[in-house]
Amino acid sequence: MAKHKEEKTNVVRILEAAGIPCTAYEVPLEKGQVPDGVTAARLIGKPPEQVFKTLVAEGPKGEHFVFVIPVAETLDLKKAARAAGVKSIAMLPQKKLLPLTGYVHGGCSPVGMSKHFPTYFAEEVILVDTMICSAGKVGHQVEVAPDALIALVDGQVADLTVQ
Repeated sequence: MAKHKEEKTNVVRILEAAGIPCTAYEVPLEKGQVPDGVTAARLIGKPPEQVFKTLVAEGPKGEHFVFVIPVAETLDLKKAARAAGVKSIAMLPQKKLLPLTGYVHGGCSPVGMSKHFPTYFAEEVILVDTMICSAGKVGHQVEVAPDALIALVDGQVADLTVQ
């Protein structure tokens, strides 16, 4: 009988290579399903406030920024622009995500993007001992200490969500 081999994503490899302890989760999905973050949290048995989504936005001069916020929250574009030090930002069109970051919608992680982008974490991240974000592939999540992840991607914490 063949042994089931657990799939290790590049995000997990990067975290392990950096000496950052992490726990990988595979979200049980039907073929072709891309669940929203709250559903993914429920499917892996974690509270939504511990699970974060990665969003990519574009500034007025074509610069790009990454925002990591709780899955049940909404990015406040004015707060995000203020954190990034630009006049305004807009969400990156989905068709530009893969060519820019190397990730598809539903599998975007702040770790291991094609290029380094300024990365901002919602201040809610300080309320959790560990955070869960995409492991770089749809249906894969990784749990890590927020401080370690923020340091790895040279991120900053800011007020980013709609109140």
